[in-house]
Amino acid sequence: MASLCGCHASIRDRSGGGLLLRSNFTQSFRFSASSSVPAQTQKRKRCIVTAKNDPFVEPPAVLDRFRLHNLAPQPGSRHKNKRKGRGHSAGQGGSCGFGMRGQKSRAGPKVRPGFEGGQMPLYRRLPKLKGIAGGMRAGVPKYVAVNIRDIATHFNDGEEVSLETLTSKRIINPSGKEKKLPLKVLGDLGDLQDSSIKKLSIKARSFSASAKVKLEAAGCTLITLPGRKKWVSASVSKNIKRAEEYFAKKKGLVTSET
Repeated sequence: MASLCGCHASIRDRSGGGLLLRSNFTQSFRFSASSSVPAQTQKRKRCIVTAKNDPFVEPPAVLDRFRLHNLAPQPGSRHKNKRKGRGHSAGQGGSCGFGMRGQKSRAGPKVRPGFEGGQMPLYRRLPKLKGIAGGMRAGVPKYVAVNIRDIATHFNDGEEVSLETLTSKRIINPSGKEKKLPLKVLGDLGDLQDSSIKKLSIKARSFSASAKVKLEAAGCTLITLPGRKKWVSASVSKNIKRAEEYFAKKKGLVTSET
């Protein structure tokens, strides 16, 4: 028995030994007042017992602050994967949780994208799109087109018409992939007459048949720009050169005989 703060309390360990005063923190004990205790002390139901002078009490541990070296997931949020296929008594040893039938129970169960088990897949049931969206390369533009009516209304006699001059006058505004495309002149005059075409020097990669006839009739100078040569390997270019020499020699022999 120990008399603490006017209250009679028994503080013993489980073995029935002496007082229990070994603690890292302040210990609080609740006691009920007895009839022998004065009325003033009955209101005090809590008695604080400290062990400052006890040599067996360890000092309170200083908690490590939240730093990069002690980062860890929340306890219970991470679980180890279940080890499958380790014998029947392991719980998942027979079929490893994949069952006995079906495509997903086979070895290498993955199928190619779009496969629907042999039935007509969705990408084949839907109709194809027309033009470029459907994969038709014929719909891809190969030139930046301009009509004769635009040239006739924005250029005067003696001026030069090219991709650069058309862009500077904002007649055309190629963007994206069109910046690398060559120029082609089309023969649409609109409401204009053939006499409205001025004498110009026009540089383009290609001319339509109607545009060529109209421009030559108006006295314009047409300059066809060479296209970009297709890259071929050294061996192919050597064979092409040999073939050209062979056919040129053969053609010369034929002309000499005639």
